Amino acid sequence: MRRFMALLILCMSVLSIAFTGCGVNRESSKNTPVVTTIVTPTVTPAVTPSEQNDLKPTNDPNKKIINIWCYGDDVPKAIEKFKELHPDFGYEIKTNDLINVCESYQVMLDDGLAAGGSDAPDIYSVESAYANKYTQGEKYQYAADYKDLGIDVDTLLKEASIPKYSIDVGTNPEGKLVGLGYQSTGSAFIYRRSIAKDVWGTDDPSIIKDIIGPGWDKYFLAAADLKAKGYGICSSADDLWLAVANNSAQGWVVDGKLVIDPKREEFLDLAMKLKKNDYSNNSRAWLDDWYEDIKGEGKKQVFGFLGPAWFLNYIITSNSGGETVGEGTYGDWAICEPPVASFWGGTWVLANKGTKAKDGVGEIIKWITLDTSDTGFQYLLANDKLGLGTKETVASVTVMKKSDGKSDFLGGQNLFEVYIPAAEKANGKNATEYDDAINLYWLNQVQEYTEGKKSREQAITDFKQLVADNLDVIIE
Repeated sequence: MRRFMALLILCMSVLSIAFTGCGVNRESSKNTPVVTTIVTPTVTPAVTPSEQNDLKPTNDPNKKIINIWCYGDDVPKAIEKFKELHPDFGYEIKTNDLINVCESYQVMLDDGLAAGGSDAPDIYSVESAYANKYTQGEKYQYAADYKDLGIDVDTLLKEASIPKYSIDVGTNPEGKLVGLGYQSTGSAFIYRRSIAKDVWGTDDPSIIKDIIGPGWDKYFLAAADLKAKGYGICSSADDLWLAVANNSAQGWVVDGKLVIDPKREEFLDLAMKLKKNDYSNNSRAWLDDWYEDIKGEGKKQVFGFLGPAWFLNYIITSNSGGETVGEGTYGDWAICEPPVASFWGGTWVLANKGTKAKDGVGEIIKWITLDTSDTGFQYLLANDKLGLGTKETVASVTVMKKSDGKSDFLGGQNLFEVYIPAAEKANGKNATEYDDAINLYWLNQVQEYTEGKKSREQAITDFKQLVADNLDVIIE
């Protein structure tokens, strides 16, 4: 959703950003950094990690403040609305948005959780790129079981109809739910209506989805049709990567060892097929040529992109070259189910197992992640009741089904009707805490291979060496 992509571009490499799960600042989605005030929390040593692992949330009558640490403006905006709707809430809420610390957010969060004390986070948000570290990986012992916060998890999950991928990402090794997202980030295929009509005589999403999928074989048949008319099916091979990665049987790291799943290795073939057949503009995600393809100003017109609603709302819309139908590509877009299901991005909300404000923390987290009422955060978000100017896809299918998802940018199409099945089919079981770095190494080597600078074997060898040199991962 609104994850400050512009600032991240200044902090990290382009391709790392492409798959961190971050969205964009609604004021500028390309190259204007956002400046916010950095609040540097102080922490007082309290408990060791092993002691933290034994704690359960408790209520302390002397605890009057709930500290929230986050990365980006979504959670602070949610908290401001929560305060407005709950004037009698029994705690003061302090929100620390640490967006300007860039990747050091994790360092600060790790230190704050380990130190404990009155200034430690009671609630903290984590992005999909590193959520696994805090829900299942190195730092999972600090996350509280939602049930220990007084949340009726089993009942509310069913009532809200939360997609399985979100639950899987937020479930710890003991099978306890410790985190959930509030937005739906399943990817749809976002395509140009005018190109669809020119090539196939229709722009009907129910027809286009069967032309471009399911599966990569149909996708490449569609690419051949598009090429015959002078179009590319996508801008970059990078655009396909997450759909490939999300559908592999294994993640990058299993039992501490690097694994190249056959489906992930197949990406070398898919990328080369795009390049050799001239099915794309051979751009790189998040660079100028890629943005030009969104505007329809690239080397050749590009048919579509894979992405969730935040990508549609803040990347496609913001970079379409116009603000009304007929300007640039504005209004020339539709969405349909993708050739392969996947999710991209999202923010998971966790609670500190050592919090002394159990009831208050539980109430906030429930309102953000599981409340399906008309005053719950997700309903307000889905129906543009927060003054943000967009209708967001949210985690709760129940909320989306009772919400108005019609989009002027999509020619009146209801985006929820497509994004609901997109999220329900996504896979959240193969994420690892190393994905951000390893994806970057892999995509750079794939590019070297497709450009003919390296053989397939050399690209794989160099990829393994990069992982060995930079990460605590065993290479066999």
